[in-house]
Amino acid sequence: MNIIPKKEVPENILKDSVLAHIAAAYFSVGKRLERRTQCSATRGFILSTLRGGVTLNQNQIATLLGLDRTVVHRSIKSMAQEGLVSERKAKSGRAIHVQLTRKGNQYRERLIKARVAADENVRGQLSSGEHATLIRLLKLIVELEF
Repeated sequence: MNIIPKKEVPENILKDSVLAHIAAAYFSVGKRLERRTQCSATRGFILSTLRGGVTLNQNQIATLLGLDRTVVHRSIKSMAQEGLVSERKAKSGRAIHVQLTRKGNQYRERLIKARVAADENVRGQLSSGEHATLIRLLKLIVELEF
């Protein structure tokens, strides 16, 4: 099975590029998880950032995630309308503090279960040797300098 849909990445780009294959696999997995969970990566990252009762303002979230502030602001507004996060004005300044609601925590837990199930599915399709090799190679690539 080809995990990288040919229509998404032209074959001539994938042909000789390890990095293009890694990126294509990452985006393919991300898109499939988005479709399965109906949650964008941005929303998932925001939910993860706010885990454990953390309260942050929108600029802090954007900085931590390396995302555009406008993208984070729009996602948080949408999440607030859905009751996943609560917003409150800071006592000083213009910052808006954001925190997960109970509904947001439940939503985050559902997303984690979906990701774990997907991970277990992939792990079940790889032999233990293939799994170990994949993890070893990915760690090696992360540490390479280029």
